[in-house]
Amino acid sequence: MIYDKLINKDTKLAVIGLGYVGLPIALEFAKKIKVIGFDINRERVQMMRNNIDPSNELSSEEFEGTDILFTSDIQDLKRATFYVIAVPTPIDESNLPDLKPLLSASKTVGKVLKKGDYVVYESTVYPGCTEEDCIPVLEKISGLKFNEDFKVGYSPERINPGDKVHTLQTIVKVVSGCDDESLEQIAKTYELVVDAGVHRAASIKVAEAAKIIENTQRDVNIALINELSIIFNRIGINTYDVLDAAGTKWNFLPFRPGLVGGHCIGVDPYYLTHKAKKTGYHAKVINSGRYVNDSMGFYIGKQTVKKILAQGKNIMDARVLVMGATFKEDVSDIRNSKVIDVIKELESFSVNVEVVDPHASSKELKHEYGFGLVDEPTGEYDAVIVAVNHKEYLDLDENYFKSIMPVDKGVLTDIKGIYKGKIKQLEYWSL
Repeated sequence: MIYDKLINKDTKLAVIGLGYVGLPIALEFAKKIKVIGFDINRERVQMMRNNIDPSNELSSEEFEGTDILFTSDIQDLKRATFYVIAVPTPIDESNLPDLKPLLSASKTVGKVLKKGDYVVYESTVYPGCTEEDCIPVLEKISGLKFNEDFKVGYSPERINPGDKVHTLQTIVKVVSGCDDESLEQIAKTYELVVDAGVHRAASIKVAEAAKIIENTQRDVNIALINELSIIFNRIGINTYDVLDAAGTKWNFLPFRPGLVGGHCIGVDPYYLTHKAKKTGYHAKVINSGRYVNDSMGFYIGKQTVKKILAQGKNIMDARVLVMGATFKEDVSDIRNSKVIDVIKELESFSVNVEVVDPHASSKELKHEYGFGLVDEPTGEYDAVIVAVNHKEYLDLDENYFKSIMPVDKGVLTDIKGIYKGKIKQLEYWSL
């Protein structure tokens, strides 16, 4: 059995894709069994060989005591018999699933696949993707027959970037296999590294669906709160005051308004609506939620412009500082950051925008979105938008914001409401 070979170190496990998901898994397995960590980015591979996590999530100590070979050479993968594919599954400009990284990884594994091997997918996909899109690629490239020659499973990642509490070891792992034997072998393998245990899903499609609805559920709930914040703003009441009051009921769900970006919540629902459309069903609630959340950045930008105009400023002469550019707090990841929509909306009014972020890379932002960072605030700003509640911003007070705004007037847009009740003199607005 493949599990026995792994724990006896007679064979190796390979992880393809060493980003936020793949690297932590590879390192945890490497504490128990022999591992090959494969990534197509040679620069990232070299960093990992030097015990550096390119994603800035793991410390150098996490690399210690591990039996792992980091490589970008496909020939090294031939020494493995258990393959874990953990590559990104983004969306394209039309919000349609972009399976290119996933299918490319499948081709890579297909080139080295042997009889008796296992392939487990961790990338978030729509139900049916593993069997309908990925397995045919494995068969075509390898010349082997699924089920007869090799086994396939699906075990969705549940890692939350920046979260040091809910980690690979502490979150129950959903696992699935193409038959009873593969399910058991895959489950036992993951039990090596997941202290919280595993849940054996009824099928690969069930496991795929379970993952996709986790983030879809959160997306729809946040969209409701975002829509309520728009309504409450028109009424003239603070959303957080309303949520604090409503939250005194035992079964009120504690969701908060905000920008919904990143490579999970802002992406996964589109995979599900794509699959639903293929079945002939138009997903109404999910699509509505996506529309609301995708429009929040533009809404925030426009509301800030209105506040500046209300203070008698010429908007074309206005300067705005945006604090935070990553998709969430205390991470360096800028993928699908909705802060970009806020900036675009401001720039559409010819506002002069500067951006600071202690975690983001100015070079990456310039490459991805066409703008870089300033090292620190420069001069006075007519408005400051605290877009991401990085830990570095949590203890700032009103005096700080007054020091970078005109003496007479200034607008503070606090998207996540972290300064609620602390701002008395500036024009203050939050979702």
